[in-house]
Amino acid sequence: MKKLFLIIFLSAFIGINAQDMFSTLKQNEGMLGGGTGVTWIDGQPYYHLRLFPEFAFSNFGIGLDFKIEVGSNGKIRSENFNEFSDYLSIIRYVRYGQKGDPFYARLGALDYATLGHGSIMYAYNNSPSYDKRTIGLALDADFSEFGFESVYSSFGESGVLGIRGYVRPLRFTDLGSIPIIGSLEVGATYTGDLNDNSGVLAGNIDPLSGNFVSTRDTGSVNIIGLDLGLPIVRTSAFNLDLYFDYVKILDFGSGTTAGLKMGFNGLGLVDVMAKLERRFNGDNYIPSYFSSLYELERFQVSGGAVNSKVQQLLAAQSVGNGFYGELLVSLLGTFDIVGSYQRLDNDSKSGALHLATDVSPDDGSFIAKAGYDKVRIQGESDMFKLDDRSYFFIEFGYKPMSYMIVSMVYHWTYTPVRDADDNVIDYAPQKKIEPRISFVMPLDF
Repeated sequence: MKKLFLIIFLSAFIGINAQDMFSTLKQNEGMLGGGTGVTWIDGQPYYHLRLFPEFAFSNFGIGLDFKIEVGSNGKIRSENFNEFSDYLSIIRYVRYGQKGDPFYARLGALDYATLGHGSIMYAYNNSPSYDKRTIGLALDADFSEFGFESVYSSFGESGVLGIRGYVRPLRFTDLGSIPIIGSLEVGATYTGDLNDNSGVLAGNIDPLSGNFVSTRDTGSVNIIGLDLGLPIVRTSAFNLDLYFDYVKILDFGSGTTAGLKMGFNGLGLVDVMAKLERRFNGDNYIPSYFSSLYELERFQVSGGAVNSKVQQLLAAQSVGNGFYGELLVSLLGTFDIVGSYQRLDNDSKSGALHLATDVSPDDGSFIAKAGYDKVRIQGESDMFKLDDRSYFFIEFGYKPMSYMIVSMVYHWTYTPVRDADDNVIDYAPQKKIEPRISFVMPLDF
């Protein structure tokens, strides 16, 4: 969505943390985290307690996330525990391995789920709100000559299902030992949204029951794709890959992407990862349809009017081509920033911005974290305006002790809006201000 590029990835306290993106526990490490404070949610004070320990044993990892909020009336905030999945989601994730390993599995919150080069699903988040956390599954296996990647977004309701199979055909022959071409990869992807609201174009709220009734529905959204990948350089310090993707949204349009991906390892001084794509888009086509905010964009009812991702798909006429790029830089293992920006050539409302940074030196006396995510940007003046197309998070704090953080946090997040049958029909922006005391204690086993 834009010719310059700097991506973000929102560090939201509600389901995505800067720590999740910039670091991963090593084998036989752990972290005991927790905090308490006062949260103002839309002007109302809530006293909260949060515990978020993580443990990694060999290739296994587990993360827990328990939060309780009590209002000034002494009652627990009901949104934290109004569904069975809210109790299950106290186990934030269980995983085996890491993305890119020969075998990888993760059950629970999926923060940055990506299939292939990301032309269909990129950095998808199945839990966009702390008040509606979802249990999903990512499962990958690489057998050298062939393999697969897969994602299922929710076991509590019908959701997004995606699978990509790939083969490295020359590895079945003597040509597999030839540098560069021996690792040529060919892939095919299917991804679909099985949620009942994935294809809703119009409807209304029944005045008697209070439930939403669809009056125009295209049915589930299904996408298929083919891709080619070729690693040009593979060294301990530098990697460079070229790739080409073709994507077809069934019953809608299609598009292609040509891109390159680069990684540089500067021995811990400067690490860089970058990606640049040229996107060729047909009518009724949106690249990376299942993106970071898809769960919010899928379907909303606001003021009696339906806003849905499939509406954007139908409206995508003559949007033209565009560039997309992203950059992640890590300096001395202390200062991290990741960013991206994209915009289509002929669509004035296609901008999408992601930004995040984390400055938290292990032996320092302060922390600073921030994240911002916005879609459907209509112009540069609209880029940093907080509204129902935005996520925002910022935290500043200091460490009176090595394991204690005293900080102030501001969130612009979302809370689900439900109909009479407790179905989520919308997400409303929600403001949170938190003075916080956190305890983070690394563990070695």
